[in-house]
Amino acid sequence: MERVTPRLLAMSDADSGRRPAPNKWSPREVIGHLIDSASNNHQRFVRAQFQDDLMFTGYDQDAWVRTQKYQDEPWRDLVTLWRTFNLHIAHVIESVPADVRTRTHTRHNFDALAWAPVAAGAPTTLDYFMSDYVGHLKHHLRQIGIDA
Repeated sequence: MERVTPRLLAMSDADSGRRPAPNKWSPREVIGHLIDSASNNHQRFVRAQFQDDLMFTGYDQDAWVRTQKYQDEPWRDLVTLWRTFNLHIAHVIESVPADVRTRTHTRHNFDALAWAPVAAGAPTTLDYFMSDYVGHLKHHLRQIGIDA
């Protein structure tokens, strides 16, 4: 967060609102999507500690971005929210006991939720899902020209 945030903030307001192609997200919408991802995954990471499986509710990412009108939000505000939320998620991840993070589960829906899916019924861990979250975040930052 500390290395990436200044590079995001260096992007002009105009550039942050520019879509690379029709029906493609602008950098503002990408960061908005990453805020939505943070919101959903924060809850998943916390709830996973109180349940015996890794089954979580999904969400319609395009509808969330469209409904929240990230395109109309000030760039600096979006980056600040994204940064702060992810600093908290890093704290949450670090706070999960190792035995909870590495406990193997075969009941999960990472075939539908994970950025890099895991086949239904295949063994996986919360640690995998947390790493998958970071991979997803880096993927989208690269889309807007930020190498994390």
